[in-house]
Amino acid sequence: MNRNDFPLITNNNIIYFDNGATTLKPRCVINEITKYYESYSTNAHRGDYKLSHITDKLYEETRNKVKDFINAKNSKEIIFTKGTTESLNLVAFGYFLNQLSPKDEIILTKSEHASNLLPWYILKKKLNIVIKYIELDSNYHVSIKQIEKIITDKTKVISLAHITNVIGDIRPIKEIVKLAHQHNIKVVVDAAQSIAHEIIDVTDLDVDFLAFSAHKMYGPTGVGILYAKEELLQNTQPLNYGGGMNSNFFEDGIINYKDIPTIFEAGTPDIASILGFGATIDFINKIGMINIKKHEQDLKNYLLKKLKELDFITIYNEEADAPIIAFNINNVFSQDTAIYLDKYNICVRAGNHCAKILKSLISINNTCRISLALYNTKDEIDLLINVLKNYKNIYQEIL
Repeated sequence: MNRNDFPLITNNNIIYFDNGATTLKPRCVINEITKYYESYSTNAHRGDYKLSHITDKLYEETRNKVKDFINAKNSKEIIFTKGTTESLNLVAFGYFLNQLSPKDEIILTKSEHASNLLPWYILKKKLNIVIKYIELDSNYHVSIKQIEKIITDKTKVISLAHITNVIGDIRPIKEIVKLAHQHNIKVVVDAAQSIAHEIIDVTDLDVDFLAFSAHKMYGPTGVGILYAKEELLQNTQPLNYGGGMNSNFFEDGIINYKDIPTIFEAGTPDIASILGFGATIDFINKIGMINIKKHEQDLKNYLLKKLKELDFITIYNEEADAPIIAFNINNVFSQDTAIYLDKYNICVRAGNHCAKILKSLISINNTCRISLALYNTKDEIDLLINVLKNYKNIYQEIL
């Protein structure tokens, strides 16, 4: 991997530490998207001519690349969506809306992203189900013991992020799934923050549903994946109805649907971005997830060490497993810190990071978040630290 592979870095001379929000895109991905528009800009599964067949082939090749990337058993288990949010909504309203009954229980945590909370809140209103939160340890991590304590014979779903987007803890998904399945509980995994950092094998983990977004792993925006076991998809209702997902329909209202996965992909998808996503997977595979993880963990440890040397910094997740660090300059509003750092072309996230009920645990509404990626360096961290050391000038610079 060469940093020059990422034109946004070289063209803008920035230090980009907001990878938990979205990652930068390598040239190979951008080129693949451009190639689609310049060479065979046709619809998928609609035309009976050569250019359309090229698009069909590349579209399904990407689906197979995703299957292999997460080791799904069948490409039918891979659904293209707009992102993790749409994938989780399809799980909630396409499957569980028709499976749950009043007083059934769903287990979550207070450190989940909004996309893994709000759909369940809506189901609670629709079905009168019960939401329970796992008690987190002193580092805001999940333990099997705490899950065991709240499981009852009414528990039907455990829905958790693999890696949380603020605390950065890696949940023991395989152990959680094993425990859940012993009690006939389905497990939903939000892999938005883990897909770029961890090897994910859905067959080994035995998860029931898993959702992630291409843009979190150096791919285009507007593309997501829902993985689900084939037998579960057969009992899932589509959320969108229209062209492409039916084989026939009649004036009396009868509709004959196509098989999975096509039934869930009504309308024209973001074909260019999906093909770009195929190039993303090739890019990651070439570097190797093991190499990516080692580099990012070295950076995270170095960043933690440097931040802890600054006595005016509060770190909220020192025990983070993933390369995500949440911090504040003492007595400085997080957005002010972000604006100050931006003066030096350093991009960090500030706010509640779509984890708005986490504040009840960490006792603060907003933090700055640094989320690292494969193109970040220790030199960039050193520059960040030097700028932070001059924070007393912050209000002179941003006002």
